[in-house]
Amino acid sequence: MSELWGVVAAAASSALGGTSIAATRYLVGHLDPLAIGSFRFGIGCLLLAPVALLGDRRWPGRGDWLQTAGLGLLFFAVFPILFNASLIYTSSARGALALSTLPLLSLVVGAALGRERLTARKTAGVLIAMAGVGFALLAGLGHAPPQAWRGDLLMIAAALCMALYGIWSKPVIGRCGPIPFTTVAMAVGAAALVLISALRGSFDAVAQFAVPEWSAALYLGVVGAALTFYLWAFALGRASPTSVAVTVTVNPVTASLVAALMLNEPIGWNLAVGIVVVGVGIWLATTGGRSAAAGGG
Repeated sequence: MSELWGVVAAAASSALGGTSIAATRYLVGHLDPLAIGSFRFGIGCLLLAPVALLGDRRWPGRGDWLQTAGLGLLFFAVFPILFNASLIYTSSARGALALSTLPLLSLVVGAALGRERLTARKTAGVLIAMAGVGFALLAGLGHAPPQAWRGDLLMIAAALCMALYGIWSKPVIGRCGPIPFTTVAMAVGAAALVLISALRGSFDAVAQFAVPEWSAALYLGVVGAALTFYLWAFALGRASPTSVAVTVTVNPVTASLVAALMLNEPIGWNLAVGIVVVGVGIWLATTGGRSAAAGGG
């Protein structure tokens, strides 16, 4: 049951993440990637901090400080820079599809590090879910900017950061809990982004912000950071890294649905079939026995 709730939380996180792609895609035309990350995780950290301070929380111990700070820089500084920069070059659909390589990367890296056993069922589920994503986005992938491959590579690099974070953070989350860990890690990453952005003058463009730009920035902070990454950390504390990662295939499907609702883009039959295939892939990868994970560290 704990594994099930972890997968549900991860799917919800990935669905919300899909809506964040549209907001990021909009903001990259008005603000550089460093400043976008500063807003997203700065606001997210400010919202999570009061929640983390309530009640009897277990904060990362002294032995986990260095690892938590390193993971914070990896996931809340390096990842958003790569993620945001990729959307300068590629389309939202292609970027979302590149990010959906995460479950395959998590599966391979987890097996290489001895953190998770590679099973035929889990591998098949990951590949089927990724095939479902490709099929769902098939109609829109041909309409891409001239140098979209640069954005695709940057997004795959971002997915690798996410895979490493998912594998290395699980033991620490198990010791201190998702809210304290995510708050501390996000604070480290956000502080680094704010400092670099201030030194580079990346916030100068904020003076030209109007209601749409502020709305997108606030949405990324509240939903795209605080809620999305709390759910992701909650999931990592209860399910295997690959079981969590495979739900990222929901991300591009959600992004397409939001585009259909907000931008009046038509939903083709391929999207409906793709959603079903993604669901089958996630079911295969997250059921049929518990994965054998090696001891954390």
